[in-house]
Amino acid sequence: MNDVSRRHRLRSVATTLAVALTLTLAAAAGCDNRQKPALPSVLDKLRESHIDDQPKIKIGVSTTEPLMGELRDGRHSGFDVEIARYIAASLGFEGDQRIEWKSLDTEGRIPALQAGTVDLVVSGFSMTEERKKLVSFAGPYFVTTQEVMVPKRLKDRIRTIEDLRKPEYRICTSGGSTTETELEKHGVKTYVAKEVGDCVEGIRKDRYDAVSSDETILAGFLSRYPTEFEIVDMPFGTSELLGIGVPIGDPALRDLVAFFLQKSYLEGRKNNSSPWLTAYNHSLGPWLKEDRSQPQPLDVPKLVDFDDKAPRR
Repeated sequence: MNDVSRRHRLRSVATTLAVALTLTLAAAAGCDNRQKPALPSVLDKLRESHIDDQPKIKIGVSTTEPLMGELRDGRHSGFDVEIARYIAASLGFEGDQRIEWKSLDTEGRIPALQAGTVDLVVSGFSMTEERKKLVSFAGPYFVTTQEVMVPKRLKDRIRTIEDLRKPEYRICTSGGSTTETELEKHGVKTYVAKEVGDCVEGIRKDRYDAVSSDETILAGFLSRYPTEFEIVDMPFGTSELLGIGVPIGDPALRDLVAFFLQKSYLEGRKNNSSPWLTAYNHSLGPWLKEDRSQPQPLDVPKLVDFDDKAPRR
């Protein structure tokens, strides 16, 4: 082979290698371009939410429901309150000095979220399709049922939904609740009070004969008056999914709350211990008929939670 042929062959090999290298780099670049974008982080969502840089977080709770949300001796306590504390701490508002508690009754929850009076509502708030048109929800964090509580003097006379329809019995419930709607569907005439506690006091003063509400709320009043009342299991056929209310215009905050509820749920499944289980065992657990576990939250986003710790700003 002469020198000219040898140089021509070397140039051909070099060109082939260069083309192959170019194609390889291009293919690699193409793969990079097709990679999914990085997941957003908890901090990203916090910066998008309206609570970013707030000195305190405003949380609406009940202050009149034993075991769920109660204000006694100047301190908020109950299952809902402990869930609220966990979410607040996860969002960077650890300790009651970083929380501004707002007392809400049943009918005041949606208006408070819409007006910006509160950032979150954690108060036995059932997730319904009608309410989802007005506010957002993260959850559920609890599944309960509608029940009826009667004074022990009537425990053998009020046992069924048919008994509730009898005109001689005065059935009380709280206004604006899902229970009020459910009783209407079953043709039960109701006396509407501002809060379930008003119904309970009305029974004790012989103004009403029974009160209907979520089992969680009734269990609280049973714990207060264990010798006076009994909860009657009635087949209303509906389960109440309790969620945390969030302003409908802040999807970032909703995602964050859902993410941290999911974090507690996964921790409970893995370790049989979680913030949810601690709150439940210290409040509702001893008073409900059967063991419960945290339900899995719905529509939970995938977020990067750095170091698996609550973010601090």
